[in-house]
Amino acid sequence: MDMAERAVPPRVVAAERIAAEAAFKKSCIPQVGRLLSLAAASKPCGTIAESGTGSGVGTAWLHSGLGAGARLVTVERDENLARRAAGVFVDDKRVSILTGDWRLLEQHAPFDVFFCDGGGKRDAPQRVVELLAPGGLLILDDFTPSPDWPPRYGGEVDELRVFYLTHPALHATEILTTPSSSAVVATRRSQPDGSLGAE
Repeated sequence: MDMAERAVPPRVVAAERIAAEAAFKKSCIPQVGRLLSLAAASKPCGTIAESGTGSGVGTAWLHSGLGAGARLVTVERDENLARRAAGVFVDDKRVSILTGDWRLLEQHAPFDVFFCDGGGKRDAPQRVVELLAPGGLLILDDFTPSPDWPPRYGGEVDELRVFYLTHPALHATEILTTPSSSAVVATRRSQPDGSLGAE
């Protein structure tokens, strides 16, 4: 077995089964999942959040890196998907799956890791940044790599990507997850006001 085929956590397999049964096709890919696991593991006592639970695939990847002192809260608009995903984590009190709008997460902030895969990413990006704790990690996937600066998508400047990559409260970069997809990974600067501070 090569590195790309190394063992997938059992809860990821269970969540992928739910996705297949529900014909849900927007689950995170394994390359992003391993990034999520690493991010969660880097904050062993942190508050980990996810916008857009889906069937729980991304949630399960985050869970695979979850420390004993950490907690994971995720939200999904689709009541049926949220209910089924919750079943994957019913035995772990560190995990909370909410049903409704992504802003339900706000009562659990600030976040040490925030995988913003659903609401907020496009419709309220400034609020997404504000929900991060100082030093908190933000992960945004499903971008299309661009060789240009500023990055372009569909022939136009990708203003959303520019927002995150140049935000004064963030240290941010874009990484390839596959040859045709990328993710923005950022950390909130340590100054409480989000200012640049001394470099």
